[in-house]
Formats: sequence, C-alpha cells, structure tokens
Amino acid sequence: MTIEAELLQRSEHKCELCSASDELGVFEVPPSSDGSVAQCVLICKTCKEQIDHPDKIEVHHWRALNESMWSTHPPVQVMAWRMLTRLSSREGWARDLLDMLYLEDETLNWAKSGAKLAADEESDDTGIVHKDANGAVLLAGDTVTLIKDLNVKGAGFTAKRGTAVRNISLVNDNAEHIEGRVSGQQIVILTQFVKKSS
Repeated sequence: MTIEAELLQRSEHKCELCSASDELGVFEVPPSSDGSVAQCVLICKTCKEQIDHPDKIEVHHWRALNESMWSTHPPVQVMAWRMLTRLSSREGWARDLLDMLYLEDETLNWAKSGAKLAADEESDDTGIVHKDANGAVLLAGDTVTLIKDLNVKGAGFTAKRGTAVRNISLVNDNAEHIEGRVSGQQIVILTQFVKKSS
C-alpha cells in the first residue's frame, strides 16, 4: 500500500487539518520527515498553500483546527499546534485552543523544532528576535517564568514572581514584548522580566 493510500484510509479521504475532500496530497511534516505515514499528513491544496505562504493565511479557514487538533496522530497534532501558534499572536480563539491542546513531550519538541525554523525565517525578514532576561531566544509556544512581581494595569491583580506562563506568543513588531495568559487573562509581558523554562 502506498503512503498516499494509507493516509487516505487514516483520514477517511479528508484533509486532516480542515476536513476538505478535494485536491488532497501528502505533506511531509518538517523539519526532518522520513516520508513515512508516521511523519506525514494528508492535506488539501488550500491548507498547503497557506502553510507554505504565511502571508496568504485566511484566518477563518483555520477554525477547523477546533476539531482536527484532537487527532490521535502525532503529525496532525504537530501541524495543528504550529498553525495555532502562528495564529495566536493575532487571534484570541487560536490562543484559547492552544491553551487546551496537550502534546506528549516528544511530539511537542517536534512541533517546536518546525516553529524554530519558521521563526528563523521570519526573523531574517524582520530582524526581530525575542530574548528572555538571560539572553535565551524565545519562540512562540515556549513556557516562561516571571522573575519579578508584575502589576497588571487595568486588570487589578499582580502576577507573582515564579508564575509559569505557558504557550507564549510573540509580539511581531516589538522584540521586548510577548503575550501570555496569567490568572485567566491574556497580558503583554516585557521579555526582561521572564526567563525561559527548559
């Protein structure tokens, strides 16, 4: 049985990201896919174009991740995580889904390895690199820890030192700002007040 035939069977002849049934093709999940079923997804032409060309992303197309992110197949989980991470800097619903998405450590590392490639490409274009208080490079989806108490303006609470902030998103036009959820609220945090968690 060919890889495509196996993926068609696994996906029930639908795009594994958006459930479309037209113009399906095999997509090898970077950065180091071996071309096996375990490292590929079956996706439609629309998803592939938007993955390959972030400037062409149509936000509402990706609301389908609300369903596909629950797939039990790691390559599908990886692609859902990467797209939600990409969208989370500008879409609240994507941040919310990302907060709910749980990946095994090995799968999460795979997802982040591709996100690092994308971040490197974007920083080459923009020159913006986000770094924590110790100079470690921050990537979308990382977990950071607050290194001092922060008064959150307008929210009426203090984010305490030592608080872990998971699934951060990067503010695209400001290297000193990241966003994350603390006490149920999405806030902007200065990178000088966080350290990356290993």
